[in-house]
Amino acid sequence: MADDFRIVVQFGEEGHGLHFGRLLGEREFEKDLRKELGEGVLVTRDGPRVFIYTGSQGQAVAARRAVDEVLSHHEMKGEASPIERWHPIEDRWEDASNPLPVTAAEVEVEQERFEEEQADEAAERGYAEWEVRVDLPSHRDAVEFAERLEAEGISPVTRRWKFLLIGTANDEDAKELAERVRAEAPDGATVTAEPSATIEYEVVGGNPFSLFGGFGPTP
Repeated sequence: MADDFRIVVQFGEEGHGLHFGRLLGEREFEKDLRKELGEGVLVTRDGPRVFIYTGSQGQAVAARRAVDEVLSHHEMKGEASPIERWHPIEDRWEDASNPLPVTAAEVEVEQERFEEEQADEAAERGYAEWEVRVDLPSHRDAVEFAERLEAEGISPVTRRWKFLLIGTANDEDAKELAERVRAEAPDGATVTAEPSATIEYEVVGGNPFSLFGGFGPTP
């Protein structure tokens, strides 16, 4: 299975990014470089930034050479990033010179480190990034179940009528807590683990309402 690599080229103006992308697609490169580039190099643009995606590090190295060649030949003032690789555990782009975990032990250590970072970030932000949502059959069930969870050390629990919200620092904690809560919840309760409404509000620019089931997919 192919990995994911990219190079980001930053320009000062949006038009420069558009022009560079076109030049990159039109230029005839030397035979050796063309061979190294191979097929399937994807170029996208977001305003003044151009993104070049490849399926291997060798292809990315060739793409970076092509980028530098076009920038130099046309005397364009663009800043190209180091080659980046998608980190599947941390769910983000990192410098490709940083080795990915290989063994099961390395993967576990990396996962633990990532979850600790998420917890620290959540503490700094002052809100949870993920949450467990519980829809109870009745108001009385919600009150009793919230008290039970808090007595077991699960907090903070936010109750609104017959609904409970329990914040967590990351998705793994949310999924584990959801399994535990689901096993203890009264019959008829619905338990889900989802990104928090606060994250959706800040990133997507939506509204501060936390929607439970019944609304269908987000438009």
